[in-house]
Amino acid sequence: MKIAVEGCMHGELDNVYKTIQHYEITYNTKVDLLLCCGDFQAVRNEKDMESLNVPLKYREMKSFWKYYSGQELAPIPTIFIGGNHEASNYLWELYYGGWAAPNIYFLGYAGLVKFGNIRIGGLSGIYNARNYHLGHYERPPYNERTIRSVYHVREYDVHKLMQVEEPIDIFLSHDWPLGITDHGNWRELIRYKKYFEQEIQDKTLGSKAAAQLLEKLKPYYWFSAHLHCKFGALVQHGEGGPVTKFLALDKCLPGRKFLQIVEVESGPGPYEIQYDEEWLAITRKFNSIFPSTKKNANFGGAELDMQDCRQWVRSKLQERGSKPFKFAETFPSENSSQSISNSHVSGDTDEHSRNPQTECFLELLELPYLLDDSSESRELTNSSASLTQRGFNDDNSEDIPIDDLDESELEDNDEVETRIK
Repeated sequence: MKIAVEGCMHGELDNVYKTIQHYEITYNTKVDLLLCCGDFQAVRNEKDMESLNVPLKYREMKSFWKYYSGQELAPIPTIFIGGNHEASNYLWELYYGGWAAPNIYFLGYAGLVKFGNIRIGGLSGIYNARNYHLGHYERPPYNERTIRSVYHVREYDVHKLMQVEEPIDIFLSHDWPLGITDHGNWRELIRYKKYFEQEIQDKTLGSKAAAQLLEKLKPYYWFSAHLHCKFGALVQHGEGGPVTKFLALDKCLPGRKFLQIVEVESGPGPYEIQYDEEWLAITRKFNSIFPSTKKNANFGGAELDMQDCRQWVRSKLQERGSKPFKFAETFPSENSSQSISNSHVSGDTDEHSRNPQTECFLELLELPYLLDDSSESRELTNSSASLTQRGFNDDNSEDIPIDDLDESELEDNDEVETRIK
């Protein structure tokens, strides 16, 4: 199986797909899957732009809306996670994962699916110690504070991923696992990213949560983005233990190392996205303690037995099948004159929309819907002026500048390489 891995998408779907098609024609081959490591920017319309965490001068519609509306169809199956530059209102609709557009699948805030017999997991967002132990209290419409905190990784989602016991082939995170630079050529990295040196020496570059998951899950591949550069590493898990091949990639720009083709051993197919039994069982076990306010989850309150959950989920999938529920359009896309007449959308478009995929997913697992507005999130939103009223504050030290330039821009770099060295 040939898998294309892309770093930060930043809405450049057209250019990434064209690059892959150029590779297929040049090498007379077929790419089976595209993985994107965040900053996907699934912006459907002008309303989504208000929840897109980028400085005002960089707010552009880009090309996702064409795939959402059906004007274009993704030429290969695509799986992505969220980063820190996202239309968070739309991704919140698909918290558990689902089709963001036909043939384009969002893994959710945390998720695990199968593609053929390959298991692919991921964690959306970036690590921030201040918000890590909080619950998911943010709701649209976001203010200057919650538009940033909504994409911060939460302990609840990491805890669910830490329950995975069966081997994972590929894992995606937006920011890098903390300490990953110890396993690669960091001196070469700081040659063209000089401002990383102090963080590397202080051992603060990267995500503590991702490092915990790397140590626990030990996937064969781990792919990341966020820092707008290419960096490879090999992580040996104990003496004689398995090895994780880590690769971070750049953003989609000419001359940048934003795309890599890897070959993964796999079965004969069919190559299609399917639910993962173990992950559905974990979701069922822990959904009752989903933290919908600032208060973190009480992990001891998840009373369901995991083996019972596995058996229950297995019977459900045998009855229904493992394919995700079909894509459903919930809001009009850009340049669309039609309005979406949908009972799932109620009142003001600033309010939370119940995506039919999420509702069907929860019905399958016989779980309640817990993503609606909470009184706490409404009070937080009303206590501060909206983004459109006060403007966007683009001063944030955790962000990587979208228009950053460095010495690597001046090098002759291939956009596509065929293997990890």
